[in-house]
Amino acid sequence: MRKKRFGIPGLLVAILATFLLTLGAVALSAWLIIGPQGLTLLEGLGVVNLWFVGDYDEEEAVDGAMSGMVSALGDRWSHYLDPEGYEAQNLRRSNAYVGIAVTVSYADERGLRIEAVESGGAAAEAGLAAGEIITAVDGVSLAGEGRYEGADLIQGQEGTTLTLEILGTDGQSRTVTLERRKIETQPVSYEMLEGNVGYIRLSNFYDRSAQQLCAAVDDLVAQGAEGLVFDLRSNGGGYLSELTEMLDHLLPEGPIFRSQDRSGKETVTYSDESCVELPMAVLVNADTYSAAEFFAAELQEQGVGVIVGEPTSGKGYSQQTFLLPNGGALSISTAKYFTGNGVSLIGTGLTLDREISLSEEDAALLAADALEHNEDEQLLAALELLSQAAEGQ
Repeated sequence: MRKKRFGIPGLLVAILATFLLTLGAVALSAWLIIGPQGLTLLEGLGVVNLWFVGDYDEEEAVDGAMSGMVSALGDRWSHYLDPEGYEAQNLRRSNAYVGIAVTVSYADERGLRIEAVESGGAAAEAGLAAGEIITAVDGVSLAGEGRYEGADLIQGQEGTTLTLEILGTDGQSRTVTLERRKIETQPVSYEMLEGNVGYIRLSNFYDRSAQQLCAAVDDLVAQGAEGLVFDLRSNGGGYLSELTEMLDHLLPEGPIFRSQDRSGKETVTYSDESCVELPMAVLVNADTYSAAEFFAAELQEQGVGVIVGEPTSGKGYSQQTFLLPNGGALSISTAKYFTGNGVSLIGTGLTLDREISLSEEDAALLAADALEHNEDEQLLAALELLSQAAEGQ
């Protein structure tokens, strides 16, 4: 009879040895990847879990630790997202949101003033109208400082309901119940202005933005546009892939964007020879960031566009989002980026061809999409520069 190679004790020793070797390998990998400081964070959480005598919420403790760590990087563009924040970000970047389809402002101390109601949304179906005041949400008053919490109270999970107290323009109050829905937003709107100038408003560089902007440009060109104005005011940027697709459509052959990772490796994006041969202008303000800044900078650098508006912050880093085990995410700056000619906007922002600011009243109207074109001093300045460019040809 053949003898067993290992007895039970030997087998147990082998299993234990394998376990210890694996554990050691994992520990060594953790040490190499996150170092002693990272292990300190893990040990700190372990100490709290084992020995802290008070009541606490472990999820809040982890969220606070992550937020503090990212804050200590000193980079205003890096941030930690808890699970709810990560979900909301994904929804926003798909150019969609869950809500009742209204635009509101804080201009009235009685509550949230409705500035606009989107057709086909829950608010429109319930009869809400611009000029009315939302004074309470689910019984919570929005009067005074409470109105600043109103938007958060209105938001919620798709399919849930909420009850609003509405003060009508006739002074009468009523109660309405609405269902929160997922609403797709359109990042691009456009029209032909007098003088055959195409006007394109771009709200972000997220999903579908490049496709819609390129289609808008082509339509305006087909209508006989002799110049283009891109309104990027309060545009916070978005995906670099959307930015480069737009620039490729507009600009002639050559480099249109450069990025550099942590190791110094550079990646260059090129445009093909197909382009739009029209004079262009870009409207910006202090809330124009990131991809929106580089869109304007690249048109200006290639000599086809002028920039009008307010100084920008000069964001020159791109962020990458890393999903975490708790359902949240860490979004940190992982690359620097530059114009096609290698110019960074960090610390300088855009170089304006015409610096002009709106009054507080006009800025509020612009935010509510209620500023008339003939009252928009920044747009009028852009049209003037386009006219001068046309005369100089």
